[in-house]
Amino acid sequence: MVSGYEHGAGMALVKAMVVVDMKKQKIPKETETLSNSPRRRFLNILWWALGVLAVAEVIGMAIAFLRPGKKAAQHAGAGNLITCGPAADFAVSTVTAFQRGHFYLARLESGGFMALSRKCTHLGCTVIWDEKLNRFECPCHASAFNLAGDVISKPAPRALDYHSIIIENNIVKVDTGKRMKRQRFSVDQLTLV
Repeated sequence: MVSGYEHGAGMALVKAMVVVDMKKQKIPKETETLSNSPRRRFLNILWWALGVLAVAEVIGMAIAFLRPGKKAAQHAGAGNLITCGPAADFAVSTVTAFQRGHFYLARLESGGFMALSRKCTHLGCTVIWDEKLNRFECPCHASAFNLAGDVISKPAPRALDYHSIIIENNIVKVDTGKRMKRQRFSVDQLTLV
């Protein structure tokens, strides 16, 4: 058996060896460890790179926003002319919707044609033709327009915009390349057969 004296002496010897061993090793300070570690350097570089990338994206978005865009008419070219069909197919005092050109083709009591834009002149909502009431209605703010596109009830400030119409060989064609603004209906806006 080991006596208590021998056991205590052995422990003292072990403690002394640990203390001597620790003095030989250089224990780095905590601040040196954090700032010089490869992981810390990597994270710092990553954060800087992400910051630069975010700034580059903001600059790119600002440039894209400020750069003038191309007009739809420049892209479409010959696709602006939409063939509606023979003039005889459209009865007097009727309205026909054309999805492709986003317009209504109206044939007035005089027999003349008008291609009316679907956009309300108030805030740009799509107007709907109500056949029972014989008028265009805006579902957003209750503006109403007659068959010629004139304002019946406000808040719309002016008549519906219109497109020019070409009638060749009794075939009705609408040029949707440009909408023409107007205050009210006038006879010179009609296209007669």
